Amino acid sequence: MSSEQLPEEPKVEVRLTGDGSPTLYVPALNEHYHSHHGARQESQHVFIDAGLRPQLAAGLGQEGPLNILEVGLGTGLNALLTLEAIAGADVRIRYDGYETFPLPDAAVAALKQQWDDKPALSQAFTQLHAATWNEEIALSTSFHLAKMLQPLQDATLAPAHYHLIYFDAFAPEKQSELWTEAIFAKLYEAAAPGAILVSYCAQGQFRRNLRAASWHTEKLPGPPGKREMTRAVKGEMVKL
Repeated sequence: MSSEQLPEEPKVEVRLTGDGSPTLYVPALNEHYHSHHGARQESQHVFIDAGLRPQLAAGLGQEGPLNILEVGLGTGLNALLTLEAIAGADVRIRYDGYETFPLPDAAVAALKQQWDDKPALSQAFTQLHAATWNEEIALSTSFHLAKMLQPLQDATLAPAHYHLIYFDAFAPEKQSELWTEAIFAKLYEAAAPGAILVSYCAQGQFRRNLRAASWHTEKLPGPPGKREMTRAVKGEMVKL
């Protein structure tokens, strides 16, 4: 696996993953932003296929916006794959991405190369990372995004608002303050009836904390290199 260390003693390194897509590695945490087996295929499997597509199939985003909350905006990969997934569809997305670790400019420049063969997504990537924090921008006429530079613990979330939650925080042992029952209770209150929460994580304590906060959980097959992932629903669990 190849890697490109950014200049001037960076806090992150750009690394190439197994499917050819890049991710970031944080030496201080000994943590990758995505699976080293494949960053893009992991995000596609967990967040788009297991989260977004069932909500689109249910008709969300047609009469009003499909409201998405991402915990851990990171490189913007999940947002861009969401934008790609709705291309040509008559749906609207309203996307709030919470982050506490803004990326260095050098990392953004290195990551942009993965979108060079897709001009629309390349432009959206640039817009996303150049956008002012805590202000809404339009990445397209049907996709509005707000980057929130704020700990989720301190955020005031509108009740019963979000239809889909991408829970993409660093692993529980690296960012334990985001994997608590209190956080999942807060997200439950902010979720609309029938909302879906998806995460790459399948840890037992994670699922127990979700259930303690009233979410209904299920284990799904994970992306390549990972046996399982988690999907949770607000309300009665049905076959999605």
